[in-house]
Amino acid sequence: MWGKPPVRAGSTQRTWAGIIVIDSVTAVAPEEITEEDALRSGFDGRAALLTALSKSRKEGGYHRVMLHLGGPDPRAELAANDDLTDQELADLKASLDGIDARSRRGPWTREVLRLIEENPGLRAMDLAEHLGRDRLPFKADVRRLKALGLTESLETGYLLSPRGKALMTYLRSLSG
Repeated sequence: MWGKPPVRAGSTQRTWAGIIVIDSVTAVAPEEITEEDALRSGFDGRAALLTALSKSRKEGGYHRVMLHLGGPDPRAELAANDDLTDQELADLKASLDGIDARSRRGPWTREVLRLIEENPGLRAMDLAEHLGRDRLPFKADVRRLKALGLTESLETGYLLSPRGKALMTYLRSLSG
């Protein structure tokens, strides 16, 4: 339950648990909120949920959001695949080249991958400082690499995925 739903029916969200599919979003009045709603929302009971909602400063009424787990995050399967053909490795290199070519600040992809490879688990703030960058733009860059299956997020920091390690080995073989 949310005071104002940040989602709409039919949308999906990537989470640590996998892909969440939003089935429905229905406006409800407080008297329509059931004990079952509260328990399914992770509260000890209806009274606890209503107390939490009463403290909300959000406007727009209350909404019941029904959802289900749609499956694993496809990036996890992609990241785990390190059995890449020469063409797949060349395509990944071309993707990095394209990202670097479109970047306003110049090439950055290999430097970020190398930094994560050399410092697994280091906080994003510390990694960003190594590069003289702000944390939030740095994290956005790492998300771009994660979308290619090259990095994995840890509770704190990042590491190269098996796919990312295979790519780095390939890139080193080209320059050696």
